Amino acid sequence: MTRSKHALRISPVLALAALLLAGVAGLAGSSRAAEESRVIPAYAGEAQPAEASEEVAVLAGGCFWGVQGVFQHTKGVLSAVSGYAGGEKQTARYETVGTGATGHAETVRVTFDPKQISYEKILQIYFSVAHDPTQLNRQGPDTGTQYRSAIFPTSPEQAKTAKAYIAQLNQARIFNAAIVTKIEPNKSFYPAELYHQDFMTLNPRHPYIVVNDQPKVEDLKRIFPDLYRDDPVLVTKAKTAG
Repeated sequence: MTRSKHALRISPVLALAALLLAGVAGLAGSSRAAEESRVIPAYAGEAQPAEASEEVAVLAGGCFWGVQGVFQHTKGVLSAVSGYAGGEKQTARYETVGTGATGHAETVRVTFDPKQISYEKILQIYFSVAHDPTQLNRQGPDTGTQYRSAIFPTSPEQAKTAKAYIAQLNQARIFNAAIVTKIEPNKSFYPAELYHQDFMTLNPRHPYIVVNDQPKVEDLKRIFPDLYRDDPVLVTKAKTAG
């Protein structure tokens, strides 16, 4: 049985309670999401050469709202688009993906400048801040294969790096459990509906965002201060500019 945070009807009382809870956690200097993030070592292997002006990383780590928000606040990222990967084009719709039977995962396509930030550093942020890679077919309150941890490499080099980095982190026992992130090559990415794009920025007081996703951006700023940027790169702004 799958569960979707988007489908939940949150009463005003529960919404207020969630906001108050997040506020108290912030005053205490931590939150549920912040406690799950951690400092992890950088990739120890040979880095890919920065030859192109743009590179794409396609990553799934639970709800795409938070993953998109993290990378929109990362320096060197040119765009971060929420969408679906792992299934067929005809089933790449939110209501269908939410059944958990399409093969799709909620995914974010991260386009970045490899001269400013490497693919290896993108993965370090992904494993340490954007999600918990030890949770199988779930992430936080959301359950189902559509919330799985997965990397969809766009080149054989990316697949090799991701596999080696996972092995490195598992061998070092950085996490309390083994990393369950799947590497799924040769899968297409399909952008999600417009109402899912830039959701964290457009809905900063949404209870789900306050409790689950804003702490991830705070952790990005805390753990990777040199890579954090205050103004996010937005999908809607890019569409307007285009």
